[in-house]
Amino acid sequence: MAGEIPDLEALERPGTGKGAARQVRRDGMVPGIVFGGEAEPLAVQMPFNVLLKRLKQGRFKSTLFNLKVEGHEDVRVICRDVQRDVVKDLPTHFDLMRLRRTSRINLFIHVDFINVETAPGIKKGGVLTIVRQEVELNVLAGDIPDHITVDLAGRQIGDVIHISDVVLPEGAKPTIDRDFVIANISAPRGLKAADDEEGEEATEE
Repeated sequence: MAGEIPDLEALERPGTGKGAARQVRRDGMVPGIVFGGEAEPLAVQMPFNVLLKRLKQGRFKSTLFNLKVEGHEDVRVICRDVQRDVVKDLPTHFDLMRLRRTSRINLFIHVDFINVETAPGIKKGGVLTIVRQEVELNVLAGDIPDHITVDLAGRQIGDVIHISDVVLPEGAKPTIDRDFVIANISAPRGLKAADDEEGEEATEE
């Protein structure tokens, strides 16, 4: 099932053009544009501090938002670009694209691990090393999974879990072609040290 889509609030911008945009910035706002879909482009603005905070949180350009603009219906959007000041590297303009439910987009989806405590490798003292806590998937805008699940039942020390080992939601596919690693169960440090010592003794002999 799709997870909760975060809200992104903006205000309609009364004027367009460079002069109006400069005034918006002087007022502590960042100008933006909403385009795509069947509606006309909509000029918007967002408080500078709000946008900067969103950008610092990361994944701003790969997160699906529910855009709320007073006087307009809510719409799903994804950021297509953020222009920045070449000297200060601060946001000066942003572009949001409307999405239909049938649109395909790339998003980072959280990875959940189940049966961790009962996995044979973990019970023997193995350590679960998570390589990717999120995986970028190509998904339908109208059917975004909240997470993908990695089942560790039966997993032993030394096992490596690749993306091909995971059952992905219907319609979702990885954006990376290669069979990348999501996690592995490694031997505990004490066991590793003992193995290393045995290896060194065998080499000396």
